Amino acid sequence: MPEPSQEAERVSGALPFGPAEVSGPSMVPTLHHGDLLVVHWGARVRPGDVVVLRHPFQQDLLVVKRAVERRGSGWWVLGDNPFAGGDSTDYGVVPGELVLGRVRLRYRRRRAGQRSWLATVGWVFSALRPVTADRSASRRLRAR
Repeated sequence: MPEPSQEAERVSGALPFGPAEVSGPSMVPTLHHGDLLVVHWGARVRPGDVVVLRHPFQQDLLVVKRAVERRGSGWWVLGDNPFAGGDSTDYGVVPGELVLGRVRLRYRRRRAGQRSWLATVGWVFSALRPVTADRSASRRLRAR
């Protein structure tokens, strides 16, 4: 499951924005292993937002999921990859106080094997992207 680096947790108290790094496949195709994130700590969460939260059963573990809907005083969160698991289907509603921030930007690192000029141009235009609540663009890309 994607988890921000522990460095992200130390920075979160001092600044409204901070870095995080994704590890794991649960948010593919929106986020990939190794993506760097800019997180807005303490931001208001709306349905569809990608958020950083504390795992309900292992609170020293930070995870990245999509907040699907508000249920009572908590959030139902899901990964974008239905085959990865590790979301509210496993642990239920996440209490609101465990949701720490909202992901604003994603930076995808250049792959070591990207040597052609065409691959480099493609990377330049897709490396830095805002992370929005609308997933329709990624669904269209997968359908083609």
